[in-house]
Amino acid sequence: MADPDSQTLRQEDIEALMKEARSAAGKATGGSPASSGVEGLFQSAGTRNDSAGGDPNDPGPPPEDIELLLQQAERALASIDNPSGPLPSTAKPFKLEEFAGAPPSQENATLELLRDVELDLKIELGRTNMYLEDVLRLRKGAVVPLDKLAGDPVDIYVNGRLIARGEVLVLNDNFCVRVAELISSDK
Repeated sequence: MADPDSQTLRQEDIEALMKEARSAAGKATGGSPASSGVEGLFQSAGTRNDSAGGDPNDPGPPPEDIELLLQQAERALASIDNPSGPLPSTAKPFKLEEFAGAPPSQENATLELLRDVELDLKIELGRTNMYLEDVLRLRKGAVVPLDKLAGDPVDIYVNGRLIARGEVLVLNDNFCVRVAELISSDK
């Protein structure tokens, strides 16, 4: 052992302390220190009298206890990364399945796929340009002239794109639009 007055430990001293700690841990846990794992860590930590209040004059646990706890913690961590012992007979490697779907079928591509798609439909009676001061002068009963004549077809827009023209009708006291012409896109 090292000189008691000396503050430094030699390698031989450290190894001797570690050997003593291992043998003490084996006796305290009832088994070998290598098999103690996490349980041994908590068992050996619980062998000391750790009261909640603690003694202010107590210098703390002896270095052997600290070294023992560190070694047990290292073994427990190593056992997580490299589990020792055989796997249970029910354990099998997990195989990931391919998530690639079936190729698209031309036969099933119908309008049924679009049945629940919501679209924004607007019917435009006409347009006009106004100055801001004219807009600010608008009051109840004001008349705003549009660029279309009575009886001219109205424009039907879907999601901002002109798709058709139609005529305005009144049916059961409701305005309606009868589609008169579909607009095809040259694109």
